[in-house]
Amino acid sequence: FQELDAIAVTQGPGLNGSLLVGLTYAKSLSTALGIPLYGVHHMQAHILAHFVNDPADWPMFPFLNLTVSGGHTQLVLVHSAMQMEVVAETIDDAAGEAFDKAAKLLGLSYPGGPEIDKCAQLGDAKKYSFNHPQVKGGDYSFSGMKTSLLYFLRDQLKENPNFIDEEKHHVAASYQEAIVSYLLKNAKKKLKELGISTFTLAGGVSANSSLRKQALQLGQELGIKIFVPKFEYCTDNAAMIGIVGYFQHQVGMTPLEMDACPRPRWKLN
Repeated sequence: FQELDAIAVTQGPGLNGSLLVGLTYAKSLSTALGIPLYGVHHMQAHILAHFVNDPADWPMFPFLNLTVSGGHTQLVLVHSAMQMEVVAETIDDAAGEAFDKAAKLLGLSYPGGPEIDKCAQLGDAKKYSFNHPQVKGGDYSFSGMKTSLLYFLRDQLKENPNFIDEEKHHVAASYQEAIVSYLLKNAKKKLKELGISTFTLAGGVSANSSLRKQALQLGQELGIKIFVPKFEYCTDNAAMIGIVGYFQHQVGMTPLEMDACPRPRWKLN
Protein backbone atom coordinates (compact mmCIF):
# COMPACT_ATOMS: atom_id res chain seq x y z
CA PHE A 1 0.00 0.00 0.00
CA GLN A 2 2.85 2.38 0.74
CA GLU A 3 3.96 2.16 -2.91
CA LEU A 4 0.65 3.52 -4.23
CA ASP A 5 0.18 7.06 -5.55
CA ALA A 6 -3.55 6.73 -6.28
CA ILE A 7 -6.47 4.32 -6.47
CA ALA A 8 -8.69 3.65 -9.50
CA VAL A 9 -12.13 2.07 -9.31
CA THR A 10 -14.88 1.30 -11.81
CA GLN A 11 -17.60 3.93 -11.33
CA GLY A 12 -19.76 2.74 -14.23
CA PRO A 13 -21.49 1.63 -16.31
CA GLY A 14 -22.77 -1.64 -14.87
CA LEU A 15 -24.95 -3.12 -12.15
CA ASN A 16 -25.52 -0.58 -9.39
CA GLY A 17 -25.00 -3.05 -6.53
CA SER A 18 -21.69 -4.35 -7.84
CA LEU A 19 -20.43 -0.83 -8.56
CA LEU A 20 -21.42 0.31 -5.07
CA VAL A 21 -19.44 -2.46 -3.38
CA GLY A 22 -16.26 -1.64 -5.31
CA LEU A 23 -16.67 2.12 -4.94
CA THR A 24 -17.29 1.89 -1.18
CA TYR A 25 -14.18 -0.19 -0.62
CA ALA A 26 -12.08 2.11 -2.82
CA LYS A 27 -13.30 5.17 -0.91
CA SER A 28 -12.34 3.55 2.40
CA LEU A 29 -8.89 2.64 1.12
CA SER A 30 -8.35 6.10 -0.34
CA THR A 31 -9.29 7.74 2.96
CA ALA A 32 -7.14 5.41 5.04
CA LEU A 33 -4.05 5.91 2.86
CA GLY A 34 -4.62 9.61 2.18
CA ILE A 35 -4.23 9.25 -1.59
CA PRO A 36 -6.55 10.34 -4.45
CA LEU A 37 -9.33 8.18 -5.86
CA TYR A 38 -10.22 8.16 -9.56
CA GLY A 39 -13.51 6.94 -11.01
CA VAL A 40 -13.09 4.93 -14.21
CA HIS A 41 -15.46 4.40 -17.12
CA HIS A 42 -15.52 0.66 -17.74
CA MET A 43 -15.61 0.93 -21.54
CA GLN A 44 -12.79 3.48 -21.61
CA ALA A 45 -10.79 0.95 -19.60
CA HIS A 46 -11.36 -1.81 -22.15
CA ILE A 47 -9.94 0.45 -24.87
CA LEU A 48 -6.95 1.57 -22.81
CA ALA A 49 -6.06 -2.05 -21.98
CA HIS A 50 -3.78 -1.69 -25.02
CA PHE A 51 -1.61 0.62 -22.90
CA VAL A 52 -0.99 -1.72 -19.96
CA ASN A 53 2.29 -3.10 -21.26
CA ASP A 54 5.44 -1.73 -22.94
CA PRO A 55 4.92 1.81 -24.37
CA ALA A 56 6.71 0.61 -27.52
CA ASP A 57 3.61 -1.50 -28.22
CA TRP A 58 1.05 1.29 -27.70
CA PRO A 59 -1.19 2.31 -30.62
CA MET A 60 -0.73 5.88 -31.83
CA PHE A 61 -3.56 8.41 -31.45
CA PRO A 62 -5.96 8.87 -33.09
CA PHE A 63 -7.26 5.36 -33.72
CA LEU A 64 -10.59 3.61 -34.25
CA ASN A 65 -11.52 0.97 -31.69
CA LEU A 66 -14.13 -1.77 -31.95
CA THR A 67 -15.35 -2.62 -28.46
CA VAL A 68 -17.29 -5.88 -28.41
CA SER A 69 -18.63 -7.47 -25.22
CA GLY A 70 -21.73 -9.05 -23.72
CA GLY A 71 -23.26 -5.65 -23.07
CA HIS A 72 -21.67 -3.32 -25.60
CA THR A 73 -20.83 -3.09 -29.30
CA GLN A 74 -19.28 0.25 -30.23
CA LEU A 75 -16.96 1.86 -32.73
CA VAL A 76 -15.03 4.53 -30.84
CA LEU A 77 -12.79 7.21 -32.30
CA VAL A 78 -10.02 7.56 -29.73
CA HIS A 79 -8.48 11.04 -29.93
CA SER A 80 -6.44 10.58 -26.75
CA ALA A 81 -6.50 8.58 -23.52
CA MET A 82 -8.98 11.08 -22.08
CA GLN A 83 -10.98 11.99 -25.20
CA MET A 84 -13.12 9.37 -26.93
CA GLU A 85 -16.05 9.65 -29.30
CA VAL A 86 -18.59 6.93 -30.06
CA VAL A 87 -19.12 7.01 -33.83
CA ALA A 88 -21.31 3.90 -34.13
CA GLU A 89 -22.96 1.42 -31.76
CA THR A 90 -25.63 -1.23 -31.54
CA ILE A 91 -29.20 0.04 -31.51
CA ASP A 92 -30.44 -3.01 -29.59
CA ASP A 93 -28.51 -6.09 -28.46
CA ALA A 94 -24.74 -6.49 -28.22
CA ALA A 95 -22.70 -8.99 -30.24
CA GLY A 96 -21.85 -10.88 -27.07
CA GLU A 97 -25.57 -11.38 -26.38
CA ALA A 98 -26.00 -12.75 -29.90
CA PHE A 99 -23.29 -15.32 -29.23
CA ASP A 100 -24.82 -16.25 -25.86
CA LYS A 101 -28.25 -16.74 -27.44
CA ALA A 102 -26.80 -18.92 -30.18
CA ALA A 103 -24.95 -21.07 -27.67
CA LYS A 104 -28.15 -21.62 -25.70
CA LEU A 105 -30.09 -22.60 -28.83
CA LEU A 106 -27.34 -25.05 -29.81
CA GLY A 107 -27.20 -26.60 -26.34
CA LEU A 108 -23.76 -25.18 -25.50
CA SER A 109 -22.73 -23.88 -22.10
CA TYR A 110 -22.40 -20.29 -20.83
CA PRO A 111 -20.67 -17.94 -21.56
CA GLY A 112 -21.61 -18.54 -25.15
CA GLY A 113 -18.87 -16.65 -26.98
CA PRO A 114 -15.98 -19.02 -26.17
CA GLU A 115 -18.24 -22.06 -26.69
CA ILE A 116 -19.39 -20.90 -30.13
CA ASP A 117 -15.77 -20.15 -31.06
CA LYS A 118 -14.66 -23.62 -29.96
CA CYS A 119 -17.57 -25.36 -31.69
CA ALA A 120 -16.99 -23.37 -34.89
CA GLN A 121 -13.45 -24.72 -35.22
CA LEU A 122 -14.94 -28.00 -36.49
CA GLY A 123 -17.48 -26.46 -38.86
CA ASP A 124 -17.79 -24.98 -42.34
CA ALA A 125 -18.39 -21.23 -42.04
CA LYS A 126 -19.87 -21.07 -45.54
CA LYS A 127 -22.42 -23.85 -45.22
CA TYR A 128 -25.26 -21.63 -43.98
CA SER A 129 -26.02 -17.96 -44.51
CA PHE A 130 -27.29 -15.34 -42.07
CA ASN A 131 -27.98 -11.86 -43.39
CA HIS A 132 -26.51 -8.63 -42.00
CA PRO A 133 -29.09 -6.10 -40.76
CA GLN A 134 -29.05 -2.76 -42.55
CA VAL A 135 -28.87 0.19 -40.12
CA LYS A 136 -28.38 3.83 -41.06
CA GLY A 137 -25.22 5.63 -40.02
CA GLY A 138 -23.07 2.55 -39.70
CA ASP A 139 -24.69 1.42 -36.44
CA TYR A 140 -25.21 -2.25 -35.55
CA SER A 141 -28.25 -4.39 -34.78
CA PHE A 142 -28.13 -7.96 -33.51
CA SER A 143 -31.69 -8.71 -32.38
CA GLY A 144 -32.68 -9.69 -35.92
CA MET A 145 -29.72 -12.05 -36.26
CA LYS A 146 -30.73 -13.79 -33.04
CA THR A 147 -34.28 -14.16 -34.31
CA SER A 148 -33.17 -15.43 -37.71
CA LEU A 149 -31.12 -18.17 -36.06
CA LEU A 150 -34.08 -19.12 -33.87
CA TYR A 151 -36.40 -19.47 -36.88
CA PHE A 152 -33.74 -21.23 -38.93
CA LEU A 153 -33.25 -23.90 -36.26
CA ARG A 154 -37.02 -24.24 -35.73
CA ASP A 155 -37.57 -24.90 -39.44
CA GLN A 156 -34.66 -27.32 -39.71
CA LEU A 157 -35.78 -29.28 -36.65
CA LYS A 158 -39.20 -29.82 -38.26
CA GLU A 159 -37.45 -31.57 -41.13
CA ASN A 160 -34.84 -33.35 -39.02
CA PRO A 161 -35.21 -33.66 -35.20
CA ASN A 162 -31.47 -34.43 -34.97
CA PHE A 163 -30.42 -31.36 -36.95
CA ILE A 164 -28.68 -29.55 -34.08
CA ASP A 165 -26.73 -32.64 -32.99
CA GLU A 166 -25.65 -33.32 -36.56
CA GLU A 167 -25.00 -29.76 -37.76
CA LYS A 168 -24.18 -27.63 -34.71
CA HIS A 169 -20.51 -27.18 -35.71
CA HIS A 170 -21.49 -25.86 -39.15
CA VAL A 171 -24.23 -23.66 -37.71
CA ALA A 172 -21.84 -22.24 -35.08
CA ALA A 173 -19.20 -21.54 -37.72
CA SER A 174 -21.68 -19.92 -40.14
CA TYR A 175 -23.34 -17.80 -37.45
CA GLN A 176 -19.97 -16.70 -36.06
CA GLU A 177 -18.83 -15.77 -39.57
CA ALA A 178 -21.96 -13.65 -40.06
CA ILE A 179 -21.36 -11.70 -36.84
CA VAL A 180 -17.62 -11.22 -37.35
CA SER A 181 -17.96 -10.13 -40.98
CA TYR A 182 -20.75 -7.72 -39.97
CA LEU A 183 -18.62 -6.19 -37.22
CA LEU A 184 -15.67 -5.65 -39.53
CA LYS A 185 -17.71 -4.52 -42.54
CA ASN A 186 -19.00 -1.52 -40.60
CA ALA A 187 -15.58 -0.90 -39.08
CA LYS A 188 -14.01 -0.89 -42.54
CA LYS A 189 -16.50 1.75 -43.70
CA LYS A 190 -15.74 3.97 -40.71
CA LEU A 191 -11.97 3.60 -41.14
CA LYS A 192 -12.25 4.79 -44.74
CA GLU A 193 -14.75 7.52 -43.89
CA LEU A 194 -12.60 8.93 -41.06
CA GLY A 195 -9.24 8.38 -42.76
CA ILE A 196 -7.86 6.52 -39.73
CA SER A 197 -4.79 4.30 -40.18
CA THR A 198 -4.88 2.42 -36.87
CA PHE A 199 -7.59 -0.02 -35.76
CA THR A 200 -7.87 -1.77 -32.38
CA LEU A 201 -10.09 -4.39 -30.76
CA ALA A 202 -11.28 -4.43 -27.15
CA GLY A 203 -13.78 -6.21 -24.91
CA GLY A 204 -14.51 -9.83 -24.10
CA VAL A 205 -15.51 -10.81 -27.64
CA SER A 206 -12.13 -9.53 -28.92
CA ALA A 207 -10.80 -12.90 -27.70
CA ASN A 208 -12.76 -14.57 -30.51
CA SER A 209 -10.28 -16.31 -32.81
CA SER A 210 -12.15 -15.53 -36.03
CA LEU A 211 -12.51 -11.83 -35.16
CA ARG A 212 -8.81 -11.54 -34.35
CA LYS A 213 -7.79 -13.34 -37.53
CA GLN A 214 -10.08 -11.35 -39.81
CA ALA A 215 -9.10 -8.05 -38.15
CA LEU A 216 -5.47 -8.76 -39.01
CA GLN A 217 -6.52 -9.60 -42.58
CA LEU A 218 -8.40 -6.29 -42.74
CA GLY A 219 -5.21 -4.52 -41.72
CA GLN A 220 -3.33 -6.13 -44.59
CA GLU A 221 -6.13 -5.29 -47.04
CA LEU A 222 -6.25 -1.61 -46.05
CA GLY A 223 -2.56 -1.21 -45.28
CA ILE A 224 -3.22 -0.04 -41.73
CA LYS A 225 -1.95 -1.03 -38.28
CA ILE A 226 -4.04 -3.48 -36.25
CA PHE A 227 -3.80 -3.99 -32.49
CA VAL A 228 -5.47 -6.95 -30.78
CA PRO A 229 -5.29 -7.15 -26.97
CA LYS A 230 -3.60 -9.96 -25.09
CA PHE A 231 -6.14 -12.57 -24.03
CA GLU A 232 -5.79 -11.68 -20.33
CA TYR A 233 -6.85 -8.09 -21.11
CA CYS A 234 -9.90 -8.94 -23.25
CA THR A 235 -12.30 -9.79 -20.44
CA ASP A 236 -12.84 -7.61 -17.37
CA ASN A 237 -9.63 -7.19 -15.39
CA ALA A 238 -8.05 -4.88 -12.82
CA ALA A 239 -5.11 -3.85 -15.01
CA MET A 240 -7.32 -2.00 -17.48
CA ILE A 241 -8.93 -0.04 -14.63
CA GLY A 242 -5.51 0.77 -13.24
CA ILE A 243 -4.17 2.12 -16.52
CA VAL A 244 -7.06 4.59 -16.80
CA GLY A 245 -6.33 5.74 -13.25
CA TYR A 246 -2.69 6.14 -14.25
CA PHE A 247 -3.58 8.42 -17.16
CA GLN A 248 -6.03 10.42 -15.03
CA HIS A 249 -3.33 10.93 -12.40
CA GLN A 250 -0.79 11.93 -15.05
CA VAL A 251 -2.99 14.68 -16.51
CA GLY A 252 -3.99 15.98 -13.09
CA MET A 253 -7.65 15.05 -13.32
CA THR A 254 -9.80 15.99 -10.32
CA PRO A 255 -10.15 12.99 -7.97
CA LEU A 256 -13.53 11.72 -6.80
CA GLU A 257 -15.16 13.23 -3.74
CA MET A 258 -16.21 10.88 -0.95
CA ASP A 259 -19.90 11.41 -1.79
CA ALA A 260 -19.42 10.19 -5.38
CA CYS A 261 -22.03 7.66 -6.52
CA PRO A 262 -21.98 4.79 -9.02
CA ARG A 263 -22.97 5.67 -12.59
CA PRO A 264 -24.80 2.56 -13.89
CA ARG A 265 -25.77 4.14 -17.24
CA TRP A 266 -22.71 6.28 -17.87
CA LYS A 267 -22.28 7.19 -21.56
CA LEU A 268 -18.73 7.03 -22.88
CA ASN A 269 -18.96 10.38 -24.68
